[in-house]
Amino acid sequence: MRRSLDPEGYEDPGLKSSHLSLGEMSTVSVTDVDLEAAGSRRLLSQPDSHEGYVELHELVLDNAKDLCWMEAGHWLRLEEDFQESGDWSQPHLSFLTYHSLLEIRRALSKGAILLNLEANSLPAIVHILLDQLIYEGQMKPQDRDDVMRTLLLRHSHPTEDESVWTMPPALVQRSGTGRADVERPLLREQRPMEMSRMAGKEQSGVPKPQLLETIPEGAEATLVLVGCAAFLEQPMLAFVRLKDAVTLDGVLDVSTPVRFLVVVLGPDTPQISYHEIGRAIGTMMSERVFRRDAYLAEGRQELLRAVEDFLDASIVLPPTEAPSEPLLRALVPLQRELLRRRYQPLERLHIGDFLKDLGKDEAAEEDDDPLRRTGRPFGGLVRDIRRRYPKYLSDIKDALNPQCLAAVIFIYFAALSPAITFGGLLGEKTKGMMGVSELLISTCVQCVLFSLLSAQPLLVVGFSGPLLVFEEAFYSFCSSNGLEYIVGRVWIGFWLILLVLVVVACEGSFLVRYLSRYTQEIFSFLISLIFIFETFSKLVTIFKQHPLKREYRVQAEVQPGVPEPNTALLSLVLMAGTFFLAYFLRVFKNSSFLPGKVRRLIGDFGVPISIFIMALADFFINDTYTQKLSVPKGLQVTNATARGWFIHPMGDTTPFPIWMMFASVIPALLVFILIFLETQITTLIVSKPERKLVKGTGFHLDLLLIVAMGGLAALFGMPWLSATTVRTITHANALTIMSKTSAPGGKSQILEVKEQRISGLLVAVLIGVSILMEPILKYIPLAVLFGIFLYMGVTSLFGIQLFDRILLLLKPPKYHPDEPYVTRVKTWRMHLFTFTQIVFLVVLWVVKSTPASLALPFVLILTVPLRRFLLPRIFRDIELKCLDADDAVVTFDEAEGTDVYNEVQMPS
Repeated sequence: MRRSLDPEGYEDPGLKSSHLSLGEMSTVSVTDVDLEAAGSRRLLSQPDSHEGYVELHELVLDNAKDLCWMEAGHWLRLEEDFQESGDWSQPHLSFLTYHSLLEIRRALSKGAILLNLEANSLPAIVHILLDQLIYEGQMKPQDRDDVMRTLLLRHSHPTEDESVWTMPPALVQRSGTGRADVERPLLREQRPMEMSRMAGKEQSGVPKPQLLETIPEGAEATLVLVGCAAFLEQPMLAFVRLKDAVTLDGVLDVSTPVRFLVVVLGPDTPQISYHEIGRAIGTMMSERVFRRDAYLAEGRQELLRAVEDFLDASIVLPPTEAPSEPLLRALVPLQRELLRRRYQPLERLHIGDFLKDLGKDEAAEEDDDPLRRTGRPFGGLVRDIRRRYPKYLSDIKDALNPQCLAAVIFIYFAALSPAITFGGLLGEKTKGMMGVSELLISTCVQCVLFSLLSAQPLLVVGFSGPLLVFEEAFYSFCSSNGLEYIVGRVWIGFWLILLVLVVVACEGSFLVRYLSRYTQEIFSFLISLIFIFETFSKLVTIFKQHPLKREYRVQAEVQPGVPEPNTALLSLVLMAGTFFLAYFLRVFKNSSFLPGKVRRLIGDFGVPISIFIMALADFFINDTYTQKLSVPKGLQVTNATARGWFIHPMGDTTPFPIWMMFASVIPALLVFILIFLETQITTLIVSKPERKLVKGTGFHLDLLLIVAMGGLAALFGMPWLSATTVRTITHANALTIMSKTSAPGGKSQILEVKEQRISGLLVAVLIGVSILMEPILKYIPLAVLFGIFLYMGVTSLFGIQLFDRILLLLKPPKYHPDEPYVTRVKTWRMHLFTFTQIVFLVVLWVVKSTPASLALPFVLILTVPLRRFLLPRIFRDIELKCLDADDAVVTFDEAEGTDVYNEVQMPS
């Protein structure tokens, strides 16, 4: 299962070299020497792997001309070395010489390998190690004492006055020769350019980081010792892995237990840079795959294969003219591919054995898959309940955390803004049959029930763009056919409940596996276009109702149908101002201005801030009329003259046609498809393994709750809801606790996610209380809501790869990004794939613009067989994997230029 390289690719048997090499050691080598009698070697069935910290110590002469070991650098994923200026460098990539890597491979093939050594001190380790070196013939018995004294010398750590730059390297002499050490300044000249230049002297003045704060808990260290000894006839390498990590007092700069010890000693020769070999060993031991292999190795051959795999994933730059930065940047895609090949098998290679060691089998692993079908009616629903409800008590206890309270405040505003926006637009499109009042109450009641009963309480339930498009289309259909819109929704609700019972009974949630990025992006792009189009359509309507004229007949009171001066222009300013303010606050969130917490606070509340500022501007402009949000007082319906709180299924004013009671199954199926798509895809996104949720999820239970609550809500004339992607991701991110510190150059790691029910419950209650905010909400102009509508449409485009590929149609190939769908697919074939999606978009837009707009979800579902059966005949498998891969990056911490919309494939 592992790839191995031909050693002859690195060594030419016919090449006769005159210089001394680490590989030129005695041929006497005992790979698996039996030290069990001494208790020094014992095999482990499954050794544990830990995070790694590496220190490189070199043999130098201190100011008193005494020998000592001096720290030259350390690794915590990235390298930090002590610079000539007297400062620690910034963490940086290690640039290694290819010769040093080859020397390590040769040395490991002949050197001493001690695995699972039982020792609890450095003298005990050195004692057994020297016995092994003498046994293998790599060291003469008479040199034992001198080597032991060398390995047990004191260890120092660099300061401004004492470092490897101010202390000359030492050449150890055999005792009794009259001088114990000789200064060898020649070796200092071999210090690589990487340390003095590539690390960058412009980074000087950086103090050494507090290593104890950045080293992960449970990490184990590697100590690398390199130096020159004149009395040795040949270089020697010893690799030691202790059975248990041991804290070596006075050795490392931190109190991290040592698991590995690597010693490289040898005679002085200009062909070998022991410092470079030490750096190469340190880099390899800091790399997680090689370190895992070092933990799991049971002999020399496993270590050699680990080195070969490391070489196979490394890039060698030939000695050509100094390349420019753009040329070096071209190596990034290659390095990504090498890393992908190296890291992907990491989980697959040993997962079977690992599960067996834990007493698990494949059936147990499959049983944890929430989308696996049981073959029994409602089997998936029962499994969801059994999986999630036993953790109910912990869902309450986990909420006793300050971070949950902060999340409640933030998510309240994040959920209230779209509820008000969609409520206002819904009231306008349905002529007041449903509006802000109904949407706020529906959101409150359904969110309370969902928080108490759901399998994944991190989901935020709310109204979304696709549902708004359906409500508009169904209202137009009912109006043109003389049907009561609000009664028709009741029968749709009845059919919704029946449909969801059938789908959950048949465990139909597994169908979400067939919804590829191809379908999701077409739907997302269409909804974004509808958002943008509707915004300007409403603005054009305002300009038609209040055209720009030389003279106006101004009345004391605003009269319907009578144009008002400056209304259209002010509406344009309010809409554009709200959009640009919300958008630039979003950009500001990911900028470099102000401290990160302040910047993110402003950015997260960008939509409420923009609504408040523009509504305030409209409030102070008294002489110009703008249409305001219609909100009833208290718990009244939006249009009390047209309906009440309970909708009679047989008709409110006129009898509802019997044929329409049964025909309602068609629009019910369309609504069900919309809710199914949004809810299940949102659950997939929030349940990605990268988020490290531990309590599980439940596709069947959550779908049943959301659809059934929506069906019952129709009886009371309230909107049905679905899981909302952006708000759900924001909720999950707000409850994610990241590590305060991490390794240099590394990202913060997830400590835990507060999976609980209380935050969603409190947000729902606060939204319900907001219905009493009518004295405030009535001052919000509709043009401001149009601006938020435009903002949601534009920002939804940014996470869609289809939008990126459409932009590439307008760019020359040399400006295309280094993405797999660009670099691994021919440009014209990439554009052909994009063209198929554009054609389907046009078809969907035509359907949406005709009286058959209710059939939009049906036409959308046709993209599934198109993607699964037709496109594989046109595109190769590797092309489809690049163009249709779910490669959205999960973002937990706020980095410059990233936000949650980049993870969203469904607009909400």
